[in-house]
Amino acid sequence: MLSIWQSVGAIVLSVTLAVTFLLILRKFWPPALRREHNDLVGWQISVLGTTYAVIIGFMLWNVWNNFQSAQINAEVEANSLVNIYRLSQGFSSAQAAEVQKLAREYADVMVDEEWPAMSQQRLSPTSFQIIQQLWTALVKAEVDEAPRPMSVGQAFAELENMTQHRRIRELQSRSSLPAILWTILIVGAIITVGSSCLFGTESFSLHFILVFSLTLLVSLVLVAIADIDRPFQGSLHVEPDAFKLAHETFRKLSGPK
Repeated sequence: MLSIWQSVGAIVLSVTLAVTFLLILRKFWPPALRREHNDLVGWQISVLGTTYAVIIGFMLWNVWNNFQSAQINAEVEANSLVNIYRLSQGFSSAQAAEVQKLAREYADVMVDEEWPAMSQQRLSPTSFQIIQQLWTALVKAEVDEAPRPMSVGQAFAELENMTQHRRIRELQSRSSLPAILWTILIVGAIITVGSSCLFGTESFSLHFILVFSLTLLVSLVLVAIADIDRPFQGSLHVEPDAFKLAHETFRKLSGPK
């Protein structure tokens, strides 16, 4: 989880360190002395580069896949909430009004409290209270709507589904890559970039461009992984758009006031 300025700072620092290492290496180990080892260095870069490319590519794909899963999970949770609201229209007036009121409150809490709380890896206690109130309201509706149990049964199924996806969202908001994988990514980046500095070439400008480009690319990918790793924190995160849309749907279903 990185802010935009932290991401920019990490990229600039990485490129600066790589270029500084290249300058120091060039001063104390001249290119003429390194040129005779180019074949060995080239083989090392080929093996290391390919291995690290597979590792970093897989990590980026994995965190992006988790990010999309978190986004879909939030949308399913919101869809279940909308379905509960729709099904409540088949209840008696009193029960329908209570369920619909709780559904609107839940959507508001998601946008105003839950998402800001998840940016700090916690959940709003208000959302849990509303979930409990929804369960209680449906239990009451089940008794009052005994002649028409189908709508209540479907509403129970949707509420169960919504509760399940809320728990999944809670786990997703706390999950991240383990430290051992970050160690592999960072150490691999240092070894790969450092090995690229070992080439012996008289053209400093060409060598500079190659090291600069490689470091920039690797640091960009690492920053992207760090930012996407936590889908509900950081500059790039899952937005509560599904619940905003749910609230808009409630307004349309309620009709003009």
